[in-house]
Amino acid sequence: MEKRFFQKPTTYVGEVNINVSNLERSLNFYCDFMGFKVLEKTNNGAVLTADGQTPILSLEQPEDVVPKEGRTTGLFHFAILLPSRADLGAFLKHLIQTKGTQIRLGASDHYVSEALYFDDPDGNGIEIARDRPSTEWKWNGDQVEMDTVQMDAEGVLAAAGNEEWKGMPEDTLMGHIHLHVSNLKETEKFYVEALGFDIVTRFPGALFASSNSYHHHIGLNTWNGVGAKAPSENSVGLNWFTFVLPDAEKRNEVLENLKKQGASVEIEKDVYTTKDPSGNTIQLRLAE
Repeated sequence: MEKRFFQKPTTYVGEVNINVSNLERSLNFYCDFMGFKVLEKTNNGAVLTADGQTPILSLEQPEDVVPKEGRTTGLFHFAILLPSRADLGAFLKHLIQTKGTQIRLGASDHYVSEALYFDDPDGNGIEIARDRPSTEWKWNGDQVEMDTVQMDAEGVLAAAGNEEWKGMPEDTLMGHIHLHVSNLKETEKFYVEALGFDIVTRFPGALFASSNSYHHHIGLNTWNGVGAKAPSENSVGLNWFTFVLPDAEKRNEVLENLKKQGASVEIEKDVYTTKDPSGNTIQLRLAE
């Protein structure tokens, strides 16, 4: 893991907040199984951390919550980024030993990273990954080479050696978020012209964007259909996520760009909140 992609002057994803149908069941999954720690807890929500101080993932159980709705915009998956291949191997071994066939598991090599895919008990998509060193990424101009091929699972397991999974390593980060959107053209304009990201990979029906030449901080796709509607506010799925901006100057620039695009911005306690053209809620925060 290279921390320069998750600190100034990079703009990156800080925290993802999701709606769940049963908070205690979700805490068992994310803490007892995956190894997060609880930073804060209320009757209907919890903030989770890897290092004991930085929020990465937060859970909310809305009143009158409804199951995840199909064919909508919103969360495809969020990606938990582990520090090393050995960590990914330890987690994979832990998953096999504790869950076996209880979880439908996917595994992919994306050239820039190796990743596991599965869902939480509510069907929220999760990726857990490790990055290859950026010196191994292949760029064609301003486009990074990514694909989805079979992961060397035996190699990943071997990298762990005798290491056992002891919970999320302290350096674990939110690597990226991947969203269902309703229209790629207007979405690209929003994330590039308003928020300042660069498009680094294009696939049929999908875009991948980043800051500071990372392989991607955000994925965007129309795989749930062009013109897909936003889910209900009380539906299981994405509630909001944060982009961490390097400084107030960058935030002011983003706010001016949002104004030019006619996007509304709400301000509360120095947190600026907006929505992308598909209704995905974004909080803009400053790096500490």
